[in-house]
Amino acid sequence: MERIPAELESRREIVVVTGASTGIGAATARELAKRGFHVLAGVRRSTDAETLRAANLEPILLDVTNEAGIAALLKRVSEDPERRPLRGLVNNAGIGVNAPVETFPLSEWRQLFDVNLFGHVAMMQALLPALIESRGTVVNISSVGGKVAMATYGPYAGTKFALEAVSDALRREVEPLGVKVVVIEPGAVKTDMLGRVGDRGESIVSGMTTEQRGRYATLMHAIIAQAKASIPGGAPPEEAGRVIADAIVSKRPRARYTVGRNTALLIRLTRLLPDRMLDSLLARALKPYRSGAVRT
Repeated sequence: MERIPAELESRREIVVVTGASTGIGAATARELAKRGFHVLAGVRRSTDAETLRAANLEPILLDVTNEAGIAALLKRVSEDPERRPLRGLVNNAGIGVNAPVETFPLSEWRQLFDVNLFGHVAMMQALLPALIESRGTVVNISSVGGKVAMATYGPYAGTKFALEAVSDALRREVEPLGVKVVVIEPGAVKTDMLGRVGDRGESIVSGMTTEQRGRYATLMHAIIAQAKASIPGGAPPEEAGRVIADAIVSKRPRARYTVGRNTALLIRLTRLLPDRMLDSLLARALKPYRSGAVRT
């Protein structure tokens, strides 16, 4: 009989990963499967499921804003035919958008919070009983935007600041019960989300009134240019996947991990610098892109 590679031998434990179609989620699902976990990988489309399917990797159609879908996932976990315990939950599903606070429609604020915050909370509420029983780990994917809100990052950073607070509270609630809660704070990572900043940003600008474009179009074009310039130096999603998998297998993981070049430094500066000095630093970092931005 052909021997199963050691890295694919089952640990007889389940890990749920949301937002696993591409990017950090897909890389994390593959890394955990390689380490022997049975991964239930949440995807939005059946085509993504077929692309992802592999040894130890079971794609599941999942929308974290859909209660019925979460209930079906919970049923799959609790009625696992091999009775494997739930080792971890990786909350990665998310939407990225840049827009000035004034111009971003309130309905889209709500949609953003539904996915990036309330969807994560719904997943935690559903799976915490199983994680308490197994003394497992929750990993919430935040962002450097969960520590510093740069111009036009208000909606996205708002969801991440909130997720950081929820994660801190949850960690202090469930640590006595044996459950670990970890926050991952990526900076620039080469993902589809980062690559879509330009198209989404242009759509935001085109939806502004003439007065709003006069106030914010140059800023938005500078932000788009800055984001595009960060892509070549961004961390590969596999780097994030390895950090997340390490947190899952660790008996005493840190409360927070950063991913990407200069991410830890930027987060440290947010703690050390006065607000006005940080404002000035961020404005100077954007200045080269402002000078090349096209006015609309």
